[in-house]
Amino acid sequence: MSLEIFLFLLILGAAFLLFVFEVFPIDVTALTLLTVLFLVGYLDVGEAISGFSNKAVLTVAAMLVLSRALVKTGFLEVFADQLSSLAGKNIWLGLSIFLLAASLISGFINNTATVAIFIPLALQLSQRFQISPSKILIPLSYAAIYGGTLTLIGTSTNLLVSSVVEDYGIQPLGMFEFAGMGLIFLITGTIYNLWVVPKILPSRAAVSSLTRSYHMSPYLTEFKVAENSPLIGVSCMDRGVNENYDITILALIRDKQRYDSDIRNIKLQKGDILLSRGTFKNFLRFREEEKVLLLTEVKMSQTELTGDESVIIEGLIPPGSSLIGKSLKELDFRNKFGAFVLAIRREGKTLREKIAHIVLHFADTLLIFVPKSNLSALDKNPDIAVLQEHEISLHKTRFWWLAIAIIPLIMISATLGIIEILGAAIVGVVILLLVRSLNIQEAYRSIDWSVIVLIAAFIPVGIVVERTGTADLIGSGIINLGALFKPEFAPYASLSILYLVAVLMTSIMSNNSAAIVLIPVALSIGNQLGVDIRPFIFTICFGASTSFMTPMGYQTNLMVYGPGSYRFGDFVKAGAPLNVLFWLLATIFIPMIWPFYPG
Repeated sequence: MSLEIFLFLLILGAAFLLFVFEVFPIDVTALTLLTVLFLVGYLDVGEAISGFSNKAVLTVAAMLVLSRALVKTGFLEVFADQLSSLAGKNIWLGLSIFLLAASLISGFINNTATVAIFIPLALQLSQRFQISPSKILIPLSYAAIYGGTLTLIGTSTNLLVSSVVEDYGIQPLGMFEFAGMGLIFLITGTIYNLWVVPKILPSRAAVSSLTRSYHMSPYLTEFKVAENSPLIGVSCMDRGVNENYDITILALIRDKQRYDSDIRNIKLQKGDILLSRGTFKNFLRFREEEKVLLLTEVKMSQTELTGDESVIIEGLIPPGSSLIGKSLKELDFRNKFGAFVLAIRREGKTLREKIAHIVLHFADTLLIFVPKSNLSALDKNPDIAVLQEHEISLHKTRFWWLAIAIIPLIMISATLGIIEILGAAIVGVVILLLVRSLNIQEAYRSIDWSVIVLIAAFIPVGIVVERTGTADLIGSGIINLGALFKPEFAPYASLSILYLVAVLMTSIMSNNSAAIVLIPVALSIGNQLGVDIRPFIFTICFGASTSFMTPMGYQTNLMVYGPGSYRFGDFVKAGAPLNVLFWLLATIFIPMIWPFYPG
């Protein structure tokens, strides 16, 4: 191994560790890696910024905008709801239709958008069939993941691989060229989701009480303003209740009348009841200093807390939300949304203390206390996906039908070779902007810029993998490992090992990053073996797009983590067998669909 390869692998290994331990956001890690490779001399300036002009990056951005326009119409929700209603009270038929619909829709739009739409539908199904949401939400994520393998536009990985191999002078991947293997994954994965996953996963998420699910009862209580309290005649804002005690007053009850809004400006009176969220330590300090009576040692239930005028709901932070990277205090969440956040659930942990200062992340689940009068506005806000049953209907805004028609038209035109997919996607976006079916602010918000920056920053890494000889080194290692079998089986063994490497890499870093690093390796393996490289290219596509056994392996896994009350081990138990099953299927069928010796 040369010094050049050794140094590059050392730098790449350090980047992998930063990905695994999430020391920095993934896009920051990718930009840091790119900068180091430039400073060390592996890349010149033109090569370092080449990813930002790559067709795959621009295509992914355009498709995210088109996906947002389609979601905005409400068509997908109506479509999925109509399909689910066909099942009636048959649980197996209902779940089958639900999962198949999620997979098929993921083949045409961004799968994180699909999961954001389907989570509320999953919670409705869990109530209809009286089963725990934890039995449905991981299968939903898995269905969206393997559904994305059906077409070229189903996942950004497919678009990225197609663009990169085209730069090597290889024929780009076809729109429906994935469908054969994708359908095998779809059928197998759906059967596994229906018959195996529910037996593996526990019934963990509570269907009835969100406050119990978030273990909130020790943090919700009520106080009565005593006759000698300094609160009398002043407002909560005047006394700095929130700032001084880190206590949030959720509602005020006075003479059987309940106030759920603008509470902090109401002048308090003797006998007022304050429904409060905070910590027990702060409750005791508040009681002592403000001379209020702690009315209940028996903690409040969700029904007691909400009354008739307010509700408690869950809200998911979707990709591209403007709330990401900001704290509730910075956002002035209470005034902006007319609601309170009681708790935040992140990757299996419930955060309840000093939540006003917690910086929000993608896929955080918020427990929100909101007056019913504000619920509709909150439900329509694109920055929060409200996870509860709501009215499902078409949103017939200006030229709404164009948003539904454009994606199929793009696929048809690209398949027939009328116009390449990037050109078709850009034309589609511009048309929607011109007819005002989507405004420019919505278009910008719909793009997950962290994904765009990650892909653009990582594309030059593939140049270094090839130029330094690292691709040939890794490829030779895989071939030598495959050569332990009979020589005629070497291509099959190498393909199988490559798929497994892609899956494992995607489990600890992003799918796009794994694909970029492995594309030169795939080309090297094909060239060294003297066989067609196309089966190895599709091995990268499918291996990097089917990571099931870790929450961070795919964004959709993170999205269901909170609503399903999952733990890390749930993904390992449910996902590892499916990864092994798909590995075996890929080893058998990829060489059959894309032969090593075509013609």
